[in-house]
Amino acid sequence: MNDAYLERALEKIPDKRALIILASRRAESLAKGERPLIKTENETTHLDIALLEIAEGLLSYELPVIEEEDLL
Repeated sequence: MNDAYLERALEKIPDKRALIILASRRAESLAKGERPLIKTENETTHLDIALLEIAEGLLSYELPVIEEEDLL
C-alpha cells in the first residue's frame, strides 16, 4: 500500500474505519474484474487504485441514519 495514496484518501474521508471499509470493498470489486475509474500503471495494486479513486473524489460514502426508536 502506498502511504502517499493513503494520506490523500484520508483528506477526503477522515474516518479511518469508513475509509478502510470503502477501500477494501472497492479493491475487492476491482479484483473481481470491475474496471478502474482512473488510469493507472500496471504495477499498481487494487488497494492503491481504490485509495486513488477516493483521493480524487470518485468514490464516496454515506453513513446510514439510525433512528432512536431503532435502537430500542
